Amino acid sequence: MSEKTKKIAYWFFTLWLSLGMVSTAIVQLMKLPEEVEKINQLGYPTYFLTLLGIWKLLGVVAVLVPKFVLLKEWAYAGFFFAMSGAAISHIVCGHPIGEIFPSVLLLALTVVSWYLRPTNRRM
Repeated sequence: MSEKTKKIAYWFFTLWLSLGMVSTAIVQLMKLPEEVEKINQLGYPTYFLTLLGIWKLLGVVAVLVPKFVLLKEWAYAGFFFAMSGAAISHIVCGHPIGEIFPSVLLLALTVVSWYLRPTNRRM
């Protein structure tokens, strides 16, 4: 893969990841009734929505802004733990694939974005 192709792929997957994280963060911060019900079904307290929403927004900022390489690594790690934890929580609760898929998709986007990141965004 050429450097140009790799850079385009990185930004494609990173922007898709960012859009997914921002949109889910907004829904979580709004505490829509269906989100509150979902988080409670998974066994987590409602205030967890606020924590996840804020962390996701901060993570997106960290991943998108230049420099701060160590902070980017932490943001990717946070996305990985949050999305793998969400997927596992849905699986353990016996939810259908439609409930599990969004977490798995964001998890995959996290891994691909992290893997494709340019040299100046690596430690």
